[in-house]
Amino acid sequence: MKKPVALVIGFVWPEPKSSAAGSRMLQLIAQLQHQGFKVEFATATKHSEKAFDLEAIGVQSHNIKLNDSSFDDFVKTLQPQLVLFDRFMTEEQFGWRVAEHCPDALRLLDTEDFHALRKAREVALKENRGLVRSDLQSDVAKREIASIYRCDLSLMISEFEMELLQTEFNIPKPLLHYLPFLLEPISEKQIETLPTVEERQHFISIGNFLHPPNYDAVLYLKQSIWPELKKRLPEAELHIYGAYESQKVTQLHNEKVGFLIKGFAEDVSEVMQTARVCLAPLRFGAGLKGKLIDAMQNGTPCAMSSIASEAMFGEMFPNGFVADTIDSFVEKAAILYSNKAIWKEKQRNGFRVINERFNKTHFEKDFKLKLQHLKEHRIKHRQDNFIGELLMHHSFQSTKYMSRWIEEKNK
Repeated sequence: MKKPVALVIGFVWPEPKSSAAGSRMLQLIAQLQHQGFKVEFATATKHSEKAFDLEAIGVQSHNIKLNDSSFDDFVKTLQPQLVLFDRFMTEEQFGWRVAEHCPDALRLLDTEDFHALRKAREVALKENRGLVRSDLQSDVAKREIASIYRCDLSLMISEFEMELLQTEFNIPKPLLHYLPFLLEPISEKQIETLPTVEERQHFISIGNFLHPPNYDAVLYLKQSIWPELKKRLPEAELHIYGAYESQKVTQLHNEKVGFLIKGFAEDVSEVMQTARVCLAPLRFGAGLKGKLIDAMQNGTPCAMSSIASEAMFGEMFPNGFVADTIDSFVEKAAILYSNKAIWKEKQRNGFRVINERFNKTHFEKDFKLKLQHLKEHRIKHRQDNFIGELLMHHSFQSTKYMSRWIEEKNK
């Protein structure tokens, strides 16, 4: 029997070693394969050196073009039963084409995080004030929420963002589905192989430098946090890892004060296991933080901001301390580094969070049932979502013809 086809349209090639978004994409592909889909991946971006080898997991990849009718022929030939858009920008570009040529295909959006929330917090930070409602109601929010309405289902990684979309923007609950990081549990045998607190040294901070919240956090560490933390722990160093470091990042390297820019980590687990404490003082952002997942999986407690910890722990205890002022952050980081009993307690918290909150087996069945329900009740589901149908109609009238105009202009 021929397998149903799921087409994933990526904003970029998956790079699990560079970003949490790359790891997330591979988790979603695995879920679709587990449900019996033959998964195909397409993107309009150039293949990158750090891109994951999709063929190794049985996924055929395709290069597609923006504003080009060649995609129409591609998708008509493929005839997918399900199309997953990786971020709202890909839905804007290709959603109307999918709807036109494969009207029966389920259209899913993986939000990654609520981009408009991240942007709103960035604006508020730059203006040195608290977040206000008008920050959230930006042009980015209007585009992103329109995309959510046009899709049959949006996959949400954060419970906080699900609640925000329903309360602030009145998004109907049936359009949203909670699907966080989908992880393998950590066994006691694996835990026993991890380096002990005595075998670890120094602090670590990690994150893709192209992601604005990560670069801001590195600057915040360099200018405000590390000078104070170094006074308390003069023998300690801070090792900064991340993909795509630029000159503005490398120039922050200073061996005299132990602030070391290490660049791309080929093996995140290896560098995370050598560190005693992970620092994540994010001042804006959204979604779930892959750096905290990496830390918990490798038994490395964290000092983190409330932005970093948002939606990570639910009602569970965090794998470290949450602090938002410089003095409090420095104090908590120093305690984690120096107090072995507290360090071990926080490490255990992290293992529980991975095993109980992000265990993939807790979410597989619900996700499968949700897709089956959508497939069986697709027509009613879309009729109930009249705003989505309305936005799709206007998308056909505007986006479609703008794209056609660009295509002709390019010729």
